[in-house]
Amino acid sequence: MTERAGVRVRGINYDTGFLEGRAMSRRSFDLDVVRDEMTVIARDLHADAVRVSGADPERLVIAGEAALDAGLELWFSPFPYDLDEAQLVAYLGDCARRAEALRQRGGRVTLVLGCELSLFCSANLPGGHLWDRLATMTAPPWPSAFQHAFAALPTTLNRVLASALGAARDHFGGPITYASGSWEPVDWTPFDLVAVDLYRDRHNAADYRDQLRSYLAHGKPVAITEFGCCTYRGAADRGGLGFAILDSSGAEPRLDCVYERSEDEQVSYFDDLFGIFTEEKIEAAFWFTFAGYELPHRAEPRDDLDLASYGAVKVVDLTTIGADSAPGWEPKAVFHAIAHAYRRTNTQPSRSWLVGGGKPETFRVLRGMERRR
Repeated sequence: MTERAGVRVRGINYDTGFLEGRAMSRRSFDLDVVRDEMTVIARDLHADAVRVSGADPERLVIAGEAALDAGLELWFSPFPYDLDEAQLVAYLGDCARRAEALRQRGGRVTLVLGCELSLFCSANLPGGHLWDRLATMTAPPWPSAFQHAFAALPTTLNRVLASALGAARDHFGGPITYASGSWEPVDWTPFDLVAVDLYRDRHNAADYRDQLRSYLAHGKPVAITEFGCCTYRGAADRGGLGFAILDSSGAEPRLDCVYERSEDEQVSYFDDLFGIFTEEKIEAAFWFTFAGYELPHRAEPRDDLDLASYGAVKVVDLTTIGADSAPGWEPKAVFHAIAHAYRRTNTQPSRSWLVGGGKPETFRVLRGMERRR
């Protein structure tokens, strides 16, 4: 048997909407836009797969159908937050049933059974809301109650995951994994794949490859369900916390100070990490993310929210140029870097008969339609 060379599944994250109110990650959700963007991901980004994530199961299904229709492998990834254990298990069981319906349509579907649940849900760590837990986790020293709960994660987190996995297996017949945080001590024995959101930053840069190999040591295929950085000089050093330059204390969000815009920062980050994943023969890798839908690019440096976005495309705030439509987008430099790497390493048969031709540098989504400049 010929040994596989490099990453088998080359993918990207796709947000369908997360959180509420001013913190909502995607307010507008139009079927035509979703279909167009899945076409771009398959045709122009040369991706094999898309990890569709979000809190609303109905939106997940809509985006999942569009992904499968575009010929993409679907990683169906419900993203619950602030649920207790009973609510979480019921929610994930329902999502598993929906994922199975998509799998029965045809195409390859993997169920990702939640994301970083110890932080995002309330079953394991103290804190009334996600932001409370995040604030505590990122600002040591921790209170004693938080320390004790964190030390108990090998027991409490895996109990929750076992319950959720049992509920999911009752409904879903395909492979199942879980998008773990790098701090979470997951028992991977009952899962089909090991998966982790593994950002590189200044704290783990020196031993990042060793950290990656610790997941390979489980003897199962490994998926990097998130990796990426934001769009400013120095963002690579902040990794998964690069978004924290946002200041939401005023009437409208702004950056907390002036940063130097750098699309090259994302390109270097992608090239370095995808090279490591290729050398280590990681099963799947998903750049985070396709678009930061609520983080538009603007000319004024303090208002250029795209700097805090991990998106491969920059959302254009059309109100700043006198238009009254929903935002469109344009590819950033990392879009082209991803497309080049994915196309160069793609060993899958061409899907051109599914999605047609086209060039990413000429594409913009406006009013839910594909428009050529």
